[in-house]
Amino acid sequence: MPTVATLFSAGKDSALAATLLDPFYDVVLCSCTFALENGPAVVDTAREAGERVGLAVERVELDESVAREAVDRMVADGYPRNGIQLVHEHALETVAARAAVGGGSFSAVADGTRRDDRAPVIDRPFAQSLEDRNGIDYLRPLAGYGRGAIDELADRLLDVETGPSEQLPTGDYETELRALMADEHGEGTVSEVFPEHVQSRVTGRTE
Repeated sequence: MPTVATLFSAGKDSALAATLLDPFYDVVLCSCTFALENGPAVVDTAREAGERVGLAVERVELDESVAREAVDRMVADGYPRNGIQLVHEHALETVAARAAVGGGSFSAVADGTRRDDRAPVIDRPFAQSLEDRNGIDYLRPLAGYGRGAIDELADRLLDVETGPSEQLPTGDYETELRALMADEHGEGTVSEVFPEHVQSRVTGRTE
């Protein structure tokens, strides 16, 4: 069975994407981290969630300079969209490059981006370039689903807890980016840049 490396934040969307791929691929969940000094333990969070859904988790270290560039961009913009886009593309590039260097150990890379997402959004030219340069397939299992359908599928397949983003630690890039922004610009800037929203963390499968 082919293997897919799936970006995994421990949240509902990435867990649902992995679950939908599971019957057709050997799924390896990739916990991406900037390994910031005194940063949040996103890999531990992702690994615990991965164990609860029965899938292996691998640590993937990203370039810290990209985190700093993303934070600078967010602060300059006053909103997170472009910074999140930058980090997500970097994560896909990093995982795809690992697959290529690994002699084809992964035949595909995937993420949990949805049809209605504003960021990150992977357009067709980027996806095709990623595939061509690395000799892999890029998969978006949730690309055809709207929010209502995703919520319904997740309710059927996953046990999920939710809470305010600042109070529910996840394995998401946002957790590390918030911490870095707070260190460099203060908690007030984090509150100004990141809108309040509900975060999710998977705690198991319903089956």
